[in-house]
Amino acid sequence: MNAKTVLPAVGMTAVSMVLTLAVVVMWLGTAMPWPVAVVVGLGIDGGWLATLAYERRLAAQGDHSTPVTAVGWSFGLIATGVLIAHALTEESAGAWLAVAWLPIAAKALWLVHGLWERTALTGEALDAIQGIQQEARDEAAVARARLRSEAATEETRLTAVTQAGARVARVQARTADTLSRAWSTLESAREGEDTGRALTSVTTRVTPGVTPRWELPVWGPTEPVSAFALESAGALTDDALDALVDQIRHSETPALSYREMASRFRTAGHSASEVRLRAAWKRVAA
Repeated sequence: MNAKTVLPAVGMTAVSMVLTLAVVVMWLGTAMPWPVAVVVGLGIDGGWLATLAYERRLAAQGDHSTPVTAVGWSFGLIATGVLIAHALTEESAGAWLAVAWLPIAAKALWLVHGLWERTALTGEALDAIQGIQQEARDEAAVARARLRSEAATEETRLTAVTQAGARVARVQARTADTLSRAWSTLESAREGEDTGRALTSVTTRVTPGVTPRWELPVWGPTEPVSAFALESAGALTDDALDALVDQIRHSETPALSYREMASRFRTAGHSASEVRLRAAWKRVAA
């Protein structure tokens, strides 16, 4: 890698020095002996080469000198100025101007080479950096794969939950519709005049003297009563049943509904048929 930056700088410097020497000899050779012109050209090239060598030694030591750098750029500018001045005195000025930038370009290449040397790393360091970068890429790829997998799993779970919820909702809707129709049929039967008269005529001999309007029982939670409680409670007379119903009904404020009263009545261990209990409730409520 070092040769890729130093060889172009060396080659450009050599071409610039040869070109500068040739131009000085051609330009000054007509005004003075050519050995003197060669000495002038070599002086320019020698000064440039000396400052360049000194800069390279300082760079190898990890040091830098601004005056030396300024002198080196001065020699480069002098060489460029000589080439431009010679080009302006020639008939084919364009061709000479096209190569007048070579000394500045050589100096710039040495600057690039110095920057590369200050930032260059060893092979071990480069391998370590590549390993770290590869490890980071691997971890990022694994993390992306894990996130994609978790997202797919969550999507599948949500889809399953949504479908199960939809099935439950459909079953609940069908059940509610069935219960609604059943309660509608029961209510129609309970409110029907013919049904009430028919059921009342059947129970006339069971409850003599009482002709209530027949109502079907209201569905609700029930608790079983033990046989011992039923036997110990015994049969209640109508007056005792009325008093007990009235007591339970007014045990709380506001008064309990029939269903709450009936639940507490049977929970207390009392025994009475649904017909007698509802008749007592109506007598007390009236």
